[in-house]
Order: sequence, then structure tokens, then C-alpha cells
Amino acid sequence: MTNHHQQSTRGEPRVALVTCTELSDLDPDDRLVLAPLAARGIAAEAVVWDDRAVDWSAYDLVVLRSPWDYALRRDEFVAWAQTVPALANPADVVRWNTDKRYLGELAAAGVPTVPTSWVAPGETWTLPADRAEYVIKPAVSAGSQDTGRYDLADPEHRKLAVAHVRRLSDAGRLTMLQPYLTAVDTVGETALLFLAGPDGLAFSHAIRKGPMLTGPDLGVEGLYKPEEITARTATPEQLAVAEKTLAVVPGGPDRLLYARVDLIPGPDGSPVLVELELTEPSLFIGYADGAPDRLAEAIATHLHPSA
Repeated sequence: MTNHHQQSTRGEPRVALVTCTELSDLDPDDRLVLAPLAARGIAAEAVVWDDRAVDWSAYDLVVLRSPWDYALRRDEFVAWAQTVPALANPADVVRWNTDKRYLGELAAAGVPTVPTSWVAPGETWTLPADRAEYVIKPAVSAGSQDTGRYDLADPEHRKLAVAHVRRLSDAGRLTMLQPYLTAVDTVGETALLFLAGPDGLAFSHAIRKGPMLTGPDLGVEGLYKPEEITARTATPEQLAVAEKTLAVVPGGPDRLLYARVDLIPGPDGSPVLVELELTEPSLFIGYADGAPDRLAEAIATHLHPSA
């Protein structure tokens, strides 16, 4: 660790922006933070999380950005996170947030969440009796991989749904089953982005994501499904749900560099949580004026916590 401190005193602080091999020079949206960081005298570089040659202690801060190939190697990823000094978000948050069972904890704490049932590997289960639409996905995933939408009124979809759960189960993966919220087809999903500021985590901007799940999962090519994104103004009701969600994050929200709260209107129109993204969310900084600057400022805040 001595090395690390000598490094910082020798000149500008060094920040690693963590990615994966397929995006070795970062996702285009993340690259927008490089110029605002350089303007603050902060040297940032893209670094691949599973590159064994990297000395993580040589960085003053290690910021998780697009390590999107970890889903099938979550144990390895969580173990790696625990070895990294100065990781943002912290390793215990990574462990908690990379398994969607956290939704059960948030629901128990009173956060309105999408109703979820779970199927453990090898567990006997039956499809819901109603003829509604459901989403099936693994509890550990990134970029809507291995995620499908099934209309249980359709006998073919029922077969495909059973096959999807079996495929995940055979691979030793925990499966989630959720009712499909039809408002996503019209209103879309709202992602609320929070970034660290001098007084802790603060709301930065919001975006709308169009519907992505068109039908059963037939396998995704690539790391993630392409998204249809537009800027959006968050409502007071959405902000209230987001604040309530963040308040129950283990260790509190003020340790976080960033957070993304994904909401969809429930059957009665009020927002419910679909996902809380604290590990490697797209931050969509290209969709809001000043957002690249705010992310750079958040990184600077974490570099100089006492400032």
C-alpha cells in the first residue's frame, strides 16, 4: 500500500475505470467523463477487471464501470472486488447487489418492488396458473442476458418458459419469475441516476428506457441488448421511491459513488422498483447537460473525501 500513497504524492491522482475485455477502451457513454476528469487534473484509464497483470494498489481510486462479462463468473468477480483497495462502489455492496435476491430485502423494508418468486436449481415448481405475461431471468445477470417474456395464455410460450427455467436450473442458476408490467410498453422504464456530491449521494438526472423484452429468451448475441434511451424528467413520486430505496442500502447511501434506480409504473400507476443498480450500471451521462461533469466531480469527491 505504501506504493499507492507515493504514487499520489508524485503527481496527479490515478483512477482506474474498470471494464471488460470486449469493451477494453470503455463504453462510449463512459468515455464522456475522461475530458472532465483531465480538466480536474485526474488521470483516468480503462482497465480490464480480470487482467492478472494489473496492480490495483497503484490507483488512488478504482471505479467499476463496464465489467459486463462477470455474470457467469460472479463468485470470481466478487472475490476480485474484495482484493481491490479503494473500490467504488465498495466490495460488500458489489456482493450484495450482484445477486437480485436483494429485491426481497428491499421489499421487506417497505420499498414497493415488482413481486418476485424464486426457483432454486433443482427445485420443483409449476408455472403460475393465471394466463398473464411473466418475465423469467437469472438472479445474477447483466445487460438483459438470459431474460425472456412469456405470455402464459400461449401453450407454446408455456413450454418455452418451462424450458428457460430448466436451462437456468441445469446451469446451477437461481431463477426469478415476475409479472410483466404492461406499463413498460407505453410509459417505459425510468432510470433515476444519483451521483456523489459534497453532501453525499444526490439526484443527477433521469432517462426513459423503451420496452426491450419482445418475447421468449432465445439467447442474446453480445454483452447486452441494445436499449432505446431518451431523456426524462423524474416525478416527485419517482424520486420519493428512489430515496426510500437508497436509504435501505446496507452501509447507507453515502458510501456510494453512483446509484441507478430503475422504476416502472405498477398496475395502479405508482412507481415500483425493478432493479437497484450499484455495481456496473450504464449512467447515461450523454443524455443530460452537465452529467459528465457531475460524474467527474463525484470521482473527485471520492478521491478527496475530506475536502
